[in-house]
Amino acid sequence: MSNKKDKYSHSLSFYAWQKLKKNKIAVFGILVIAIAACITILGSLIRPDFTVNSNTQILELAKKNPGFEVEMIRYRKNKDIERPSFIWRMMNGGREDEYKSIPIYSYEFSGSDIIVEVYTGKNIEFTGKKIPLKLADIIYSVDSNNKYSEDGQGNISFYVLNEGKITRSITDLQKEVVSNHIYKKNYWLGTDQFGRDLQSRLMAGTLVSLSVGFISVVISLLIGILLGSIGGYFRGWVDDAIMWVINVVWSIPTLLLVIAITFALGKGFYQIFIAVGLTMWVEVARVVRGQVMSVREQEFIEAGKALGFGNARIVIRHVLPNVMGPVIVISAANFASAILIEAGLSYLGIGVQPPMASWGRMINEHQGFITTGKAYLAILPGIAIMIMVLSFMLVGNGLRDALDTKSIEEGSSANVPSQ
Repeated sequence: MSNKKDKYSHSLSFYAWQKLKKNKIAVFGILVIAIAACITILGSLIRPDFTVNSNTQILELAKKNPGFEVEMIRYRKNKDIERPSFIWRMMNGGREDEYKSIPIYSYEFSGSDIIVEVYTGKNIEFTGKKIPLKLADIIYSVDSNNKYSEDGQGNISFYVLNEGKITRSITDLQKEVVSNHIYKKNYWLGTDQFGRDLQSRLMAGTLVSLSVGFISVVISLLIGILLGSIGGYFRGWVDDAIMWVINVVWSIPTLLLVIAITFALGKGFYQIFIAVGLTMWVEVARVVRGQVMSVREQEFIEAGKALGFGNARIVIRHVLPNVMGPVIVISAANFASAILIEAGLSYLGIGVQPPMASWGRMINEHQGFITTGKAYLAILPGIAIMIMVLSFMLVGNGLRDALDTKSIEEGSSANVPSQ
């Protein structure tokens, strides 16, 4: 019979997880957050525009509708461009493109040149200006200090940076340009007012939202758990001093306090972390203090003191693990609040600064198009904010129900077979 009991005996966290998995709405929220996290981590590896902050601007393609397609030609930049590591690309939001692309209507070959008709943004063909491009310049980083030379037999010689002199057939160059450097570009969600890929900008915006949310929550947890546990455990004048600080900060409107801290620290990506984190610790501290005051009266705490355990060991190893349930729920709600605060600050222009992609700033930049037939430019970032905030709130509600002590005990006892 003891083996059967072992089979059905699990930790309370196991039963909480089992209950959370049955909550389909919460699982949906977890799935959305997981997808957003993958987009953030993989970053430029999966974005159509893999450059830093997806900031490739082609003004001829400004404000194109979703599904817009255009023919492009890309030619190599005449400079050495390093290929950074994955970690570098993730931390910096992308990498520099070794090519520069221009939209075209048509092209034709003329010896060692290709004549392209540049796209002007109009739907009527053959209205762009024609410019010649050297075939070698399209494929290679050609040393501009040396001249091209043709041998009269269909071959051309030129000097490539870090490689020296190269001789190739003009026919081969033409074939390579057509196969590798002329392509169709599809903008699935259209382009913004600067001709940037809107899909890539929305994907890049997840980096800002999730990063601000995650680091802000971490900062709030560090401060809130530290002060809350100290005040709730030691009580007395220490608790009174901490509660005075909590009440002072609590009395100031959150957004106003964030704006004040932002002005003090300056505008920028990393300043937002600190500003939001320093305003979200109060609720964590209040909850932790109340939970610690309840747990410290339990018998196992008295037993620890009787065994000679130090206060630090009792708090860290015995008190805090028993109060983390409510803290986890609050963290999910604070994550959603951090995303909203960051979007609001960026909308006001005091959050992350251009050219970094932020959903709030994208709404600000395109709010004037809501009444001009391009409302999706502002609506899509708003939908992204709504989905992320809703997902974290759904997960928070699911965690609240799953971590409910009474329901966990009932679920665990129901799984133990009767004698």
